[in-house]
Amino acid sequence: MKYAPVTERLASLGGAKWGVHFRARALAAQGRDIIELTIGEPDVLPPQQLVDDAVSALRAGRTGYSNGRGEAGLLAALSARYSQRRGQVIGADQFLCLPGTQTVLYLVLSALAGSGDEVLVGDPMYATYEGVIRACGASMVPVPLHAENGFRMQAADVEARITAQSRVLFLNSPHNPTGAVLTHKDLAELGEVARAHDLWILSDEVYEDLVFPGIQFVSPMELPDLADRVIAAASISKSHAAPGFRSGWCVGPAEFINRALPLAETMLFGNQPFLADATAAAISQPSPVASGMAQRFQARAVMLAGMLDGVAGLRVHRPDAGMFALLDIRSMGMGGEAFALALLEAEGVATMPGESFGAGLAGWLRISLTRPDAEIAEAGHRIARFATQRG
Repeated sequence: MKYAPVTERLASLGGAKWGVHFRARALAAQGRDIIELTIGEPDVLPPQQLVDDAVSALRAGRTGYSNGRGEAGLLAALSARYSQRRGQVIGADQFLCLPGTQTVLYLVLSALAGSGDEVLVGDPMYATYEGVIRACGASMVPVPLHAENGFRMQAADVEARITAQSRVLFLNSPHNPTGAVLTHKDLAELGEVARAHDLWILSDEVYEDLVFPGIQFVSPMELPDLADRVIAAASISKSHAAPGFRSGWCVGPAEFINRALPLAETMLFGNQPFLADATAAAISQPSPVASGMAQRFQARAVMLAGMLDGVAGLRVHRPDAGMFALLDIRSMGMGGEAFALALLEAEGVATMPGESFGAGLAGWLRISLTRPDAEIAEAGHRIARFATQRG
C-alpha cells in the first residue's frame, strides 16, 4: 500500500524526541524515585472561575456547532484585549480561533508556505516546529541562536540565510526552550530584513504572560511598519495554566484571516462554544495565576544557578521568561542525550536533552521549572552529585 509523502516527511519528528521522558515514565511505573523535569506543565490548576465558566456554558447548552472563524463573544474579547495591549485598533475580523497554539501554527504555515518554500526559524526551537514546517511541504532553515547573545535571534544571522525561496520568518518570543525575550531593537532589525525580502513574520507568543519581573515583552505587531506581514499565535495554555482546554487563536491582517478561513473550516469547522465562552471571560481580565507562576519559575532558575553554576564546569542559563532553565553540560564531554539518560538511570532526574530542540543546543539540557521548590532543590543536589562524580 502507498502512503502520502507527508508521512515520510514527519516520520522521525514525533515521539522520538521524547525518549528520555518516556523512559522516565517507565521507571516511575516500576517504582523508581523519579523527579520529572521534562514537560512544561503548569504548576497550578486553571483558575476556578475558568472551570466554572466552562461548566456553566456546558449546562447552558453551549454544545452545538460553531463556525470556522470563532464565536462572536470570543472574537470581541480578543479584539478588546489586543487593541488594549498593542496600542492600536485590532478588529474582530483579524482573528481565527482554533484548538491550541499547535493547531494555529499548523494552519498558519499551511496558509503561507508550501513545497519549495523555506521557513527561517531559530535553532534551538520548540520540539514540534520542524514538524509543522515540514507538514506543509516547506523546508526548515535553522537560524542559530547564540548563548552569547542571550539566545535572541540576530538580524545578520537571518540575512545570511535568505534565499529566493524564503517565505516566512518564524519567531518565538518569549522563547521555548531558552526563555529569551526579543527586544524592540531586535524586532525592528528583524523587521527590516523581513520587509527587504518580503517575508511573512509568524510570531508564537504563547508565553507572553510568563515574562519575569523586570522584563518587557514586545510583539512585532506593535511595530506599525510590520502590521501587514505579522501573524501572531497564542492560547490560554500557559497564561491560565489550562493546556488541556486547547483554546487558541491567531491574529493578523484581515486579508490573511479571510484567505485562511476556508483552510480552518476544512481542518476543523469551529471549536467548542462552551470553551469559547470560558476563554472570552478569562482573557477579558488579567490572569490570576500567570504572575505567580512567573515569579516562582524565576526564583527556581536562580536556585538552580546557585546550586550548579561552576560545579564540574556546569553553567546555568537563566531565562527571562517561561518555564525552563538551560544547563550547559559541555564540560562533561558528553552529548545532551547521553548525559540525560545517564543522569536518569543514576540519579532518577529526568531532563530533556538539548538536541531535542535542534543542533544549536547540543551539549545542553532543558530543565522544567514547574515542579515544587523542594523537588527542584533535590534535583539540583542530584545533578551536582552526578556531575562531580563524572567530572
